[in-house]
Amino acid sequence: MESLGDLLKSIPSRAYLERAEQRRLELLADPLVVKWRQKYTNVTDHDIRLNLNKIHQYVLEMNHCANCPGLEKCPNDLEGHYTMLSIDENAGTSQIYDHKVACRKFTARQSQEALKSRIHSFNVDDRLLQQGYSLDEIVNNDMERVKAVDQIIDYIFLTQEKGLQPRGLYMVGKFGTGKTFLMCYMLHELAKVGMTGAIVYMPEFVEDLKSMFGEPQKLKETIDLLKETDLLVLDDIGAENMNPWLRDHVLGAILNYRMNRKPTFFTSNYELDALEKHFSFTSKDGEEELKGQRIMDRIRPFVDTVYVKGRNKRGS
Repeated sequence: MESLGDLLKSIPSRAYLERAEQRRLELLADPLVVKWRQKYTNVTDHDIRLNLNKIHQYVLEMNHCANCPGLEKCPNDLEGHYTMLSIDENAGTSQIYDHKVACRKFTARQSQEALKSRIHSFNVDDRLLQQGYSLDEIVNNDMERVKAVDQIIDYIFLTQEKGLQPRGLYMVGKFGTGKTFLMCYMLHELAKVGMTGAIVYMPEFVEDLKSMFGEPQKLKETIDLLKETDLLVLDDIGAENMNPWLRDHVLGAILNYRMNRKPTFFTSNYELDALEKHFSFTSKDGEEELKGQRIMDRIRPFVDTVYVKGRNKRGS
């Protein structure tokens, strides 16, 4: 049998009961609770008393959000989430339930991470893919390239409306006119509608491929990714050190697979005819005009040329 002493210890003290009552009254008077009860008019003071902890957590976390210190310093129990309360009416009684809701900052971060996961970058500055873009700034940054910007925007809208197009774009222009930037903008905008993409800086990528000779599985996975991604950008093509293996077994395989399936995009300082000459000569085998033509047969019919004019922005 429980002793009288143990029984008395289990009975809350008067001071404890007074603090609990004071806490309940403060919660009832809190503007958040007042507004919430206006929505759920069937909630009684007794219901509040039975769910003080849930009500307190709701008020605490909503106040934290009202004075948000930033997602990285979120003081709530679950980072980027706050407690919301709902009611279930059953047999004339109101059951209060609590659940976590993601805040706008958390949702925005998740969206950004989802965009990032859809785009693979090979030797291209990731900041170009992760930054926010202002269309007005893109258009007005250099009025000489307005026509090129309009072509990019038209392509984005067409793809968003009708899905992947059979043709890509070949962007040609002088150094520093923003060709890579515009391609990253396109990838970013189309990733928003769920498309995957990859951008490859060709001069450095060629050297990376050579280093994969001892890792055939990694080499295959890399080439397969470039074959299968929705949008493939080969950046600064023509600036790489060309060799027969790269031309015939890497570029040839990728472009042969993608033509009539998925669009491929290029940026270059070379016009298409000059690029064909680049592909027709290798330091190992010399002039191979037919092989250069064969590669161009997988490029020229599947792109529309975009001429990017303007000043060199790399020094500004």
